[in-house]
Amino acid sequence: MADNENEAELLDYDEEENEATADGAGDAAQTKKEVKGTYVSIHSSGFRDFLLKPELLRSIVDRGFEHPSEVQHECIPQAILSMDILCQAKSGMGKTAVFVLATLQQLEPVDGQVSVLVLAHTRELAYQISQDYEKFSKYIPNVKIAVFFGGMPIKKDEEVLKKNCPHIVVGTPGRILALAQAKALNLKHVKHFILDECDKMLMALDMRKDVQEIFRMTPHEKQVMMFSATLSKDIRPICKKFMQDPMEVFVDDDSKLTLHGLQQHYVKLKDNEKNRKLFELLDVLEFNQVIIFVKSVQRCMALAQLLVEQNFPAIAIHRAMTQEERLSRYSQFKDFQKRILVATNLFGRGMDIERVNIVFNYDMPEDSDTYLHRVARAGRFGTKGLAITFVSDENDAKVLNDVQERFEVNITELPDEIDISSYIEGR
Repeated sequence: MADNENEAELLDYDEEENEATADGAGDAAQTKKEVKGTYVSIHSSGFRDFLLKPELLRSIVDRGFEHPSEVQHECIPQAILSMDILCQAKSGMGKTAVFVLATLQQLEPVDGQVSVLVLAHTRELAYQISQDYEKFSKYIPNVKIAVFFGGMPIKKDEEVLKKNCPHIVVGTPGRILALAQAKALNLKHVKHFILDECDKMLMALDMRKDVQEIFRMTPHEKQVMMFSATLSKDIRPICKKFMQDPMEVFVDDDSKLTLHGLQQHYVKLKDNEKNRKLFELLDVLEFNQVIIFVKSVQRCMALAQLLVEQNFPAIAIHRAMTQEERLSRYSQFKDFQKRILVATNLFGRGMDIERVNIVFNYDMPEDSDTYLHRVARAGRFGTKGLAITFVSDENDAKVLNDVQERFEVNITELPDEIDISSYIEGR
């Protein structure tokens, strides 16, 4: 189960690279569904229209969700009918809830059988998905959920599988494959196979090889769902090899992956001027919580230290930390004990912290995909937010131009004054 012992132990996926070719479950025909429009709270029809179990509706109400987002509206009705789904939708649009709700809706728990398998590319994301399953299954009796990832003794996982076999397993490919190969995890009864942030797993050849191995251990007849905020033209055919006639949902497609309600600005300055500008902005801007992205572990540690010395409630998360330390810090930030998080890219993708309303790119991300995943931490689920990017050389300017062209968004220079109501709800 996802208990406190697990909470203490998260690390990156970091395994040796192996060459691999893509082969899955035969090429599939395609049913492509284009969805246009921005964040949708205009659907007056709520989650009730999906005819979900009353127990699921109760947990949805508990979590404060009123209206399905656009991606939920498009995917859930098909997903609960067991259709294969390939979905690209911008960050913050509730993709996780699509597969969590759809699999819980269809789940008929059988003791000792794993029915749902969800793979994620990092420990943090796997852990968060397992927490979403726990929350949404709150009123469904006897549903067992477990999360497995590297960095903790595999014996512990084997024990859980033996003594208290879960119906839903979430994990990273390396650990799931190890458990399956050790015959501890039986995948012969899997009915739903899900990849979250699928492009990350299928583009890295070592991870793709693991995913393929795992896929082969599952029954031929099953539902396959894949989700990501970015799906390049190259990766789509690879995804579809795992699927049978999938419904393809590309919400707003590539050029429109902007984030509703998010103000985006840049500041031109030299590298040695960044600290002064950052402190100045943190003093004048009103924020609930802030994430500051930097490019290296060293810069992460140094900047967090500086912020604390200046009496800012800051905390750092980076890859050089132990799992225990990292998860404890993630919890402190999520629980609002700290209001400023300094992080490396590791943290940029798929992580959901509701109160974040400002993101700083202290160091420019290396490409437009990473920019999207980072700034999506603010303004999730159509709430307002502010993204400020520091531009200190020509390379930074080039990435920013790529972002503007690709997502058809106009990122303007940071004005001297920003209207608070433009980035804080209810102001």
